[in-house]
Amino acid sequence: MHGYFDLWTWDGTLDRIHHALYVQCREVGQPRTQPERRHHRQSKRQERGKRGAWIDPHGYDAGKKIKGKKRHILVDTQGLLLHALVHSADIQDRDGGVLVMATLFGLHPFLLKLYADGGYQGPIFQSAVRKILRQIDVEIVKRSDTAKGFAVLPKRWIVERTIAWLNRCRRLAKDWECLNRKALAFLRLASIRLMLRKLCQKTA
Repeated sequence: MHGYFDLWTWDGTLDRIHHALYVQCREVGQPRTQPERRHHRQSKRQERGKRGAWIDPHGYDAGKKIKGKKRHILVDTQGLLLHALVHSADIQDRDGGVLVMATLFGLHPFLLKLYADGGYQGPIFQSAVRKILRQIDVEIVKRSDTAKGFAVLPKRWIVERTIAWLNRCRRLAKDWECLNRKALAFLRLASIRLMLRKLCQKTA
């Protein structure tokens, strides 16, 4: 199993399976003509005991006070994973967001609207994204200053729900992986699992 996991991660098989299932889920869900996307990041605490030369460097997220990795995900209006990156937690949100958009490589050329939280506000992120996709419109969904505790924010709850779905997989509950590419592969596997279940429920 580990051999297949390594091979499919290296040769792009997991990416192709993920994209094929995503297309099927969009067809079943009757997608909008103008797709909208949500952008978010999640920091995961690094498990102790990970040392050595073959380990990607971790970072410290000063905002959440967590040492480990950061996951940047891009989802659509249905909460399906479009694209993701895993990197050290010390990379700022806006820089990680630009990396996500820059590594789409034309996979979703009809992207028109991008919703993001307050961590991506400012002209630096918006100008960088427009250089990559000129037609995109970035909208920042801010939390109210008067809100206390948990509050459901318009549009933003979709990506929060997706993170909750993905975190049901034990492998994603903590930062267990030494390599970022392995962490990303397990993230894609969790998304593949979600889409397979969605398709089976629709066809049953």
